[in-house]
Amino acid sequence: MRIALDAMGGDHAPMEIVRGARDAAQELGVQIILVGDQEKIERELSGNFVEGLISVVHAPEVIGMSEHPVSALRKKKNSSIVLATKMVKEGAADALVSAGSTGAQMASSLLILGRITGVDRPAISTLLPTAKGVLVLLDAGANVDCRPQHLKQFAIMGSLYAEKVLGLHEPKVGLVNIGSEETKGNELTLAAYQQLKETNINFVGNVEGRDLFLGNSDVAVCDGFVGNVILKSAEGLAMSLLGMFQQELGRLEDVIGIERIMHMMGGFKRRMDYAEYGGAPLLGVNGVSVICHGSSKARAIKNALCVAKETVEQGLIPAIKKSLENDKGVEE
Repeated sequence: MRIALDAMGGDHAPMEIVRGARDAAQELGVQIILVGDQEKIERELSGNFVEGLISVVHAPEVIGMSEHPVSALRKKKNSSIVLATKMVKEGAADALVSAGSTGAQMASSLLILGRITGVDRPAISTLLPTAKGVLVLLDAGANVDCRPQHLKQFAIMGSLYAEKVLGLHEPKVGLVNIGSEETKGNELTLAAYQQLKETNINFVGNVEGRDLFLGNSDVAVCDGFVGNVILKSAEGLAMSLLGMFQQELGRLEDVIGIERIMHMMGGFKRRMDYAEYGGAPLLGVNGVSVICHGSSKARAIKNALCVAKETVEQGLIPAIKKSLENDKGVEE
């Protein structure tokens, strides 16, 4: 298993990226290829290459967060994200992981890896915590305008991700809507509902916003505009809840009680922390491409590398290819 890691992508690159690579190499036993400024990377490594599991490929250029993705790819052909993606295309790596510009990674994956036959638009699949476990939400921001067939493709890919990588048997797939009735929604969701009914996936109908975090479905499908709003709203709600709880906790005078509550809150905080879930696979491109949060630190990078490893090991890309051959999502 060889994973190309964009060492220059993200707010804390390369220091936290290198630390995450070290942790992953030690815990997962995978070969990690750090792609970026060799001098800076080796300075962070300090000569410790984790028994040969970490190597470095020099990339003299970096695509910044504020640069236009496609223009930057054309101008910076030796950037870390481009070279890392080419390694996957050429078979020098089995997957790529980056916390850099999401737009640049999406564009690079599309232009270099290409789309899987039967996929019109790749989707970002992200995990959200629920009362019963986790929820696969897609699209989380790649496509703000979608057609019904795009949502059907998202549903098929999301169902396979939940089954193959998360190990869920016949995952329940819901369509994000303003009501549970089949007749509710706009033109997009009304048409998508009918197409989803024709698939062989375990489609459970419409799911409202309040149902998402109750765990009533394992996969939630929507366009990227709605998905990104859900994702950012969940992040903001989690931070505000923790803040309000800490304010109330500060009013207590029972020291022992506070310590017990803080201990319990540790588990809650971990479940709400994006770093626990690592990265979001870009489903639909012809290769494993995992997108990380721009502010990812070592733990998030390590977990993203774990996601990439499991995605490769469980054969998600071949499964999507085979499933979309019959345009139904599950083999007869």
